Amino acid sequence: MPAEGALRSRRRRDRAVTDFSLIETLRYDPAAGLVRRRLHLARLIRSARRLGFAGAATAGERLDEAVHGAGQPLRVRLTLSRDGTVAVATAPFTPLPADTTWRVRIASTRLDSGDRLLRMKTTRRHVYETARGEFSLEEADEVILLNEKGEVCEGTITSVFFDDGSGVFKTPPIACGLLAGVLRSDLICGRRARTTRLLPADLRHGRLFIGNSLRGLIRAELVV
Repeated sequence: MPAEGALRSRRRRDRAVTDFSLIETLRYDPAAGLVRRRLHLARLIRSARRLGFAGAATAGERLDEAVHGAGQPLRVRLTLSRDGTVAVATAPFTPLPADTTWRVRIASTRLDSGDRLLRMKTTRRHVYETARGEFSLEEADEVILLNEKGEVCEGTITSVFFDDGSGVFKTPPIACGLLAGVLRSDLICGRRARTTRLLPADLRHGRLFIGNSLRGLIRAELVV
């Protein structure tokens, strides 16, 4: 019986590791179409190839079908299951005002820089949900996570960008244990950002921004 119990426990742990889907969340604009569509699909296909997921090649067509004829901004969420099932859901989206500033706090929850799955956007969200739960919505609009070394990684739904006055944003490298965000990739490819390891103390000596492909760059204020 003890052996059977251990086997069941191991199977539950295995399911927890493998029972997830890949996600891409895009913004649709009637004038511009699906914003950063190419980068989103490239990330999805790359992640699917590395994890052995089928069906990524059909994702572009499914996205285009979902927004065909849409006349308003949309939040578009695509999920790809391991068996190749693609699902797309849309909802009305209201962009943030240009002068928006989000209050951010640093979580005690830590990311594991050795967890390579953190580099991919998946439905495995427990660590981010735990970090977000440390503060109420009144206390923080977003929460930043560090890794086990105390290095800045990312927000629960955003990438981190730091402006030290040099004209180029600093953003943590993937090796710290974080998602390869699409907005982050866009800014790096456009030479508007470069990767640099950051500590929480660094964020107090310049201007802090957070952002993602859906919402764009958001001015942030670190609350300590």
